[in-house]
Formats: sequence, C-alpha cells, structure tokens
Amino acid sequence: MKNMNISVAAAAIAVFSGSPAAAKDWFPYPVNIWEPPFVDDAVISDGEYVPLDKADQQHQLCVSFPHMKDAYWMAVNYGVVEEARRLGVNLQITEAGGYTELNNQISQIEDCVAGGGKALILGAISFDGLNNIIGQLKQKGVPVVDMINGVSSQDIAAKAIVSWRSVGRTLGQYLAEQHPAGSDPVKLAWFPGPAGAGFVEDATSGFKEGIEGSAVELVEVRYGDTGKEVQTRLIEDALQTYPDLDYVAGSAVAAEAGISVLRSNGLTDKVRLMSYYYTPGVDQGIRRGQVLAAPTDSTVIQSRIAVDQAVRILEGKGVTQHVAPQIFIINKDNVDIVDMNAVLAPGDFRPIFTVE
Repeated sequence: MKNMNISVAAAAIAVFSGSPAAAKDWFPYPVNIWEPPFVDDAVISDGEYVPLDKADQQHQLCVSFPHMKDAYWMAVNYGVVEEARRLGVNLQITEAGGYTELNNQISQIEDCVAGGGKALILGAISFDGLNNIIGQLKQKGVPVVDMINGVSSQDIAAKAIVSWRSVGRTLGQYLAEQHPAGSDPVKLAWFPGPAGAGFVEDATSGFKEGIEGSAVELVEVRYGDTGKEVQTRLIEDALQTYPDLDYVAGSAVAAEAGISVLRSNGLTDKVRLMSYYYTPGVDQGIRRGQVLAAPTDSTVIQSRIAVDQAVRILEGKGVTQHVAPQIFIINKDNVDIVDMNAVLAPGDFRPIFTVE
C-alpha cells in the first residue's frame, strides 16, 4: 500500500472550508481514492469527493452500527442522518450494543432488510464475522457499503473507509518525530480497543510501523471494549505494571479515561495521552493541554460519503468504490482553525435511528 503520511499543515489546510459540513455545500472534500478497490496493494491517489444533488427515489437504506457508546459513533450517526436528509432518502439505523454482540448485529441486519431495506451501510463489529451475511445480501441484490471499521469480504459494493493502518502509522510517525532514534527513550502502553475488530488490528499494525526505529518503546498492548469502565481498568492495571510509563495512547475512550486516571494518580504532568481518532473528549483534552494529539478521519464526511455511495449504487450512477477523507493530525497548533463540522457532531446532537 502506498504510504499516505500527510503533514499536519498541508492536510489541515485542505479542510479549512469555512462552511459547515451540515450545509448542502460540504463538498467538494479532499479524499484518497484506492485503485483497484478493496485490495491492500492499491495505488492511492488524491481527489475531491462530490456527491449527488438529490436521490431520484426515496430509497430505504439500512445502517448498522456496532454501538452508540461513544461520541465517535455519534458523529457517524450525525453524518449518515444529515446526508440522508440532504439526498432525500430514508434510513433505519440499528446499534448492536457492543463489539461482543456479533449475532445481534447479524439479526438486526436481517430484520432491516426483511423490512424493505434496499441497501446496507455497515459499521462492522468483526472483520471476518459478517462475511456470510454480506454474501447472502449480494445474492439477494442488496448492496453493502463497508463504512468506518472494515470487513474482509469481497462481496461488498463500496467502501467509505480510511486505511486504519495509515491512521495508526500517522500517529506513530508524529510521536517518532518527537522522539527520534538517539534521543532519550520513552515507554508507551497502547490501548486500541477490542481484539479482532478490523480497525483495531490495522491501527495497531500501523502505529508499530510508525514508531519503528524511534526512541519510543511499546511496552504493552492491552485490548478491550471501548467502554469507559473497561478502558479505565486497563489503564490503571498498566500503570501498576509499568510505573515508569511516559505515554498512554490508543482509542479515544482510552485517552478520555486516561485524563481522569492520571489526575487521580497524580500523573498528569508525567504521562502524556494520545488517541488515534477524534472525539469531543479528545478535542477538549487537546484544547486544555491534557491530550497531545490525534489524527482525524473526518468522521462526519466519511459517513456522508457512505450514504451517497449507497444511493449511487441503487440508482446505477457512477460510484467511486473505495474512497475516504484524507488523514491529518490535530494538535494544539491547529485545533482552533480546523473545521470541526467535518469531524464531530454538534454538541446538542442526540442519537437518531429513523429518517423518513
């Protein structure tokens, strides 16, 4: 796969549109395009994404989330809802309840399609575990758009997914620049999320690549559900095992939980926090100096693209099969000028499960 490391300045400038992502003119948006789609050794080029003005029909779309436990998936929810409203299509949104609930996700998908869903936008719980249902849907003529997390199935119709390996690598390279080879060594514990989820495994591999050859020593990788209680316990355990840690990094929930853990243990000035994706808690932490940095996949835009892809497929219009927003780092230097409407849901947004 082509290296997609993007400098903070260059990529951040690309999203300074000055107009809200909720507006009809959120586009064109800077993206990466994979050709051929769905393969690891694709050539990845830069482009701009422009969606349809409106759908020709009021299609019924199914959207399946792993959960709605954190603000990241709230941003995904916001993105698909707003784009469905802009295009004029219907959504039925389900959330399975967590990354242990694969059977529940499959059952919800089957029920939604049986209820008239013509396409599925899928935020997968498992990289491999949904392949059978995806194959069955293809046989029924129900296209599947793989969104956010990723699946291994080749029976999908499109992907709106960043390379999580590149996301992890981007964060690792950012840290490696702070601690190059030959400088004083630093120790880091990594808390990426649930084992087996495609995005978790890819981000972890990428992060390891990013810090390779630097003074950063990865002393521990601890997997667990992205609930705050689970992440808090994992971090507390790691701090007891490694009292000389310099960094805690991983999921946004880990970074958010880490703020409280470090404060209660008197380690706020000693251990630094980083996340490999962006949430309101991470945003607040960066603004307050509690979190060092985090890359963003422009979550709201990524979700909008998935809805547009589904509509294009149903209407037989040209679709870019594998595309995602460009990745860039947000830190204290640029947090005040990034267009957050492309990254986060509004503060007053609440979960929406039906668009009619």
